[in-house]
Amino acid sequence: MNLNRDELPYRPCVGIALLNRGGLVFVGRRIDTAADAWQMPQGGIDPGEVPEKAALRELEEEIGTRHVELLSQAQDWLYYDLPDELLGKVWDGRYRGQKQLWFAAQFLGRDADISIDTPHPEFSAWKWVEMERLPDLAISFKRDVYVSVFNQFAALSQRIAER
Repeated sequence: MNLNRDELPYRPCVGIALLNRGGLVFVGRRIDTAADAWQMPQGGIDPGEVPEKAALRELEEEIGTRHVELLSQAQDWLYYDLPDELLGKVWDGRYRGQKQLWFAAQFLGRDADISIDTPHPEFSAWKWVEMERLPDLAISFKRDVYVSVFNQFAALSQRIAER
């Protein structure tokens, strides 16, 4: 398959920085990645779906919970390109990468309210981590997005931790 990256669109997507009562953020280890890569919940926006609804749906689909309150939205869309070895293989080759609208959300439940054993599991493990660790845990091609998410939501995470 001979694809021209510049002719492909970005997949519209949401991402969620889910913060617990201590200001730590949820990350899951991806099932389908050989690297020890961790990521926050994220996923596509369905046609006609508003981003806030997509964020809540993705949390339920990926980690089995809706015990959340959306707190903040990123200032703008964040973009990443797939590396050459994944271009044409992911999302049926229809996209060059993703444009993501990120949200910060407060987790209102207990750890027992999170279940990664979902009908279509994406994570093999999960944990709460300090927000500043996000870029180091992410797969390399998403690292710049995670730096931006950290920069936009770190103060909110700190305020939650200080309560």
